[in-house]
Amino acid sequence: MSRVVVTGRIPETALEKLRAEHEVDAWSGPESIGRGELLRRVAGADAVVSLLTERIDAELLDAAGPQLKVVANVAVGYDNIDVRACTERGIVATNTPGVLTEATADIALGLILMTTRRLGEGERLIRSGQAWKWGMFFLLGSSLKAKTLGIVGMGGIGQATARRAKAFGMEIVYQSRSAIDPAIAAELGARRVELDELLAISDVVSLHCPYGPETHHLIGAGQLASMKPSAYLVNTARGPIVDEAALASALRDGQIAGAGLDVFEDEPAVHPGLLELENAVLVPHLGSATVETRTAMAMLAADNTLAVLSDERPPAPIN
Repeated sequence: MSRVVVTGRIPETALEKLRAEHEVDAWSGPESIGRGELLRRVAGADAVVSLLTERIDAELLDAAGPQLKVVANVAVGYDNIDVRACTERGIVATNTPGVLTEATADIALGLILMTTRRLGEGERLIRSGQAWKWGMFFLLGSSLKAKTLGIVGMGGIGQATARRAKAFGMEIVYQSRSAIDPAIAAELGARRVELDELLAISDVVSLHCPYGPETHHLIGAGQLASMKPSAYLVNTARGPIVDEAALASALRDGQIAGAGLDVFEDEPAVHPGLLELENAVLVPHLGSATVETRTAMAMLAADNTLAVLSDERPPAPIN
């Protein structure tokens, strides 16, 4: 039997699947595992099932030892993994694409509605006990029908978000490294444009691109300044794609109308300037947070692990 180290809490069904074939050492604490404890536990492991809260780098891979065969990330993003370091050591890295597409698109659409209709402001007003009454100009927001949604990163989640937005009557433009399937573009009525044009013409900009050096602070002061004053920014991808300090300034100064964030530049910390703003909707990385989706993610990570340990190709390899 091989030894599998699981770095955080995952659904029991996935643990049972792993335990049926291998020895499993799973962290069960209420908080994320500490770095020192993680390095101690991975020593001698044949497989590591990691969460996005753990940094999988050369130090950890060396602490595990040369017998380590696979790092299975329970996430679609893998910016927490040094993929090059894995590849150099002959370690297979995997992720969990596809299974969280619909759940994350739901959150993106939810943030679009919360920002454009000022639902967060209204909910906070009620809970604060402030006096209020209906009025013609009370908490006026913006409708979505006939407005333009600009999607940055038109992969599976971007396309699923576009389908939801189209049902609300929105027009779709997108920026992506490559054009999407013509049939899907026709279905969505989606037009491919460059990022500068997308930012200039969109009423809502929704980010769905992967994070890496080329997308670090992809949306900064210059990009925010090029958006409409009436536009909204939504980020369900990765926090560092947006310069949070620049976003806080743009929101405070009325450069854009609002923003909805599910991810943050330095999670779990949030830029203090954003916390002070009524036109910022902030939720704690809930994109995949449904019972069904988190279970499917963990099960796919288990399948990836078992495949590599059996010297088979995993369902979702990165390298």
